[in-house]
Amino acid sequence: MASQRTLFTASRLQTLTYLLAVCPFSIAFLVFINSSISFVVTDLIGLHDGEGDVVGTLGFADELLALAACPIWGALSDRVGVRHVCVAGYAIVAISLVVFVQAKNIYPQLLLGRLLFSVGGSAVSTMVTAVLPVVTGSTSRPQEYQRSLSSDSTLTSDQPTSPDAANEPRTVTGSSSRLAGFVGACAGCGALVSLALFLPLPERFQKSGLSPAEAIRSSYYVVAVVAVSVSICCLFGLRNLPGEERKGWKSFLSTFRRQAPEPRQSQGCQDDGLYPLSYWRQLRTAVSLGFQNQEILLGYVGGFVARASSVGISLFIPLFANHYYRAAGLCNNDPPKEIFASDMGDIKKSCSEAYILASILTGVSQLVALLAAPLFGFLSEKSRRYHLPLLVSALSGIVGYLAFALVPNPQFKGPDGSVGVFILMALIGISQIGAIVCSLAVLSNGILKISAGEKFPRAHYEQDRGEQPLYEADRVSNEDQPLLEGSGNQNVQQQYSQLKGSIAGVYSLYGGAGILLLTKLGGYLFDTLNSGSPFYLMAAFNVILFVTGIICGLVNKARSTQAQVAP
Repeated sequence: MASQRTLFTASRLQTLTYLLAVCPFSIAFLVFINSSISFVVTDLIGLHDGEGDVVGTLGFADELLALAACPIWGALSDRVGVRHVCVAGYAIVAISLVVFVQAKNIYPQLLLGRLLFSVGGSAVSTMVTAVLPVVTGSTSRPQEYQRSLSSDSTLTSDQPTSPDAANEPRTVTGSSSRLAGFVGACAGCGALVSLALFLPLPERFQKSGLSPAEAIRSSYYVVAVVAVSVSICCLFGLRNLPGEERKGWKSFLSTFRRQAPEPRQSQGCQDDGLYPLSYWRQLRTAVSLGFQNQEILLGYVGGFVARASSVGISLFIPLFANHYYRAAGLCNNDPPKEIFASDMGDIKKSCSEAYILASILTGVSQLVALLAAPLFGFLSEKSRRYHLPLLVSALSGIVGYLAFALVPNPQFKGPDGSVGVFILMALIGISQIGAIVCSLAVLSNGILKISAGEKFPRAHYEQDRGEQPLYEADRVSNEDQPLLEGSGNQNVQQQYSQLKGSIAGVYSLYGGAGILLLTKLGGYLFDTLNSGSPFYLMAAFNVILFVTGIICGLVNKARSTQAQVAP
């Protein structure tokens, strides 16, 4: 009988909820609040001096809190389940949007509202990564799954399998890579939803007769209702996810003790009880896995570059265009004026020509990224040994960012302009989406590889469980030790495979570090060195990703060669 090929272990409803609710709106609400916060400061609070500094401070505080919140949410999801974290995250986002427009001053009220949004936003952004391996799952045939992960193509039904495995269920192992491509596309669509539906709301309310302050407040209420709706969708759409059945809020304050073991079915069979780690040890283990598993390491580095790329495009390209127009005296025939990264403010008001150019350049970059997302997912599925798509995206980033930093004129028309700038924007867009999609795919495959039985040193796990209570079932005599060693290793793998959320949290932690490093160091270099410095820094980040990808590919090749010559 031919084996049945299944794309995902999750149901269609669960997959659609993930793609159409969790992924797009994790970006949509962030884009909305980042784009509308200046209007809250000016129209609602009434502050018209130092607006740029306030917006920058609030954004920095948001990222700083998210840096700590993402790993915590990830570790929590390993205990209570990704569904509950998604529901809580979007509920907190809804509450924060309502609280945000109740503020009467910047500090502390507006700051507290932004920090509350950061707590909810970090939860949903982390779950975008954590839900991916849960939806795609892993095969029940570990040896076949291991072979597939080290190959450059997916399994086909005509590949040889053992007679005992003929009727076992099969999962297409490239499903996480393919789904990662759709995740990137859906996230891009989330930004479009915000731009097309959320951001025009204040203008529409003003046309209906409301004052600017009332229009802003009503817009936030409408978006808060949408956030509540998404939370409800996650509550019902993500029910009974594979591997999440036993998780819930009852485990929030678990005593970290294993339940009494069930009767063994046969001699030497390990029970399903696990030794839950503390939250701190969950995160520590997730960090250490990055040094033990090259896929997880590459995913972490890719996440660092991916999040930094988003800032490089959304912040520094407009800043670069604004700097060029002001330095050349092209802003409404104003005389040349020095501009600093801390004076970013509202480019649309200060120099409309620069704003239009920046919108076109970033729009081209994001459009290319949106179109390329599914392609990168497909290519990641086809090259899981050498990670060629990720290397291509890193190389595109190196070339694109270096060339853009060196262009004397970012304009695409005029006597000194060139349409070649669009090629650079396309390369930068490819770099961004390639890092996003491929890092998600590589990280998910690394998690599934652990679940499939990849061996890790027991010493680290024994150290983690050193303070855990001992059980009579574990106090075995020396003659039984060889028999139970394999079961112990299997239990170690079970323990590691339950850290999907913690790994996703650390992935987001790397991404947040990339954002903070680029914004602070890039902004400082922009002010003190030259306007191309942030793009040189992004090129350096992509060099690190490229080198890491090469090293991981060589390690995979060496392991594959060693496995082929092994008796």
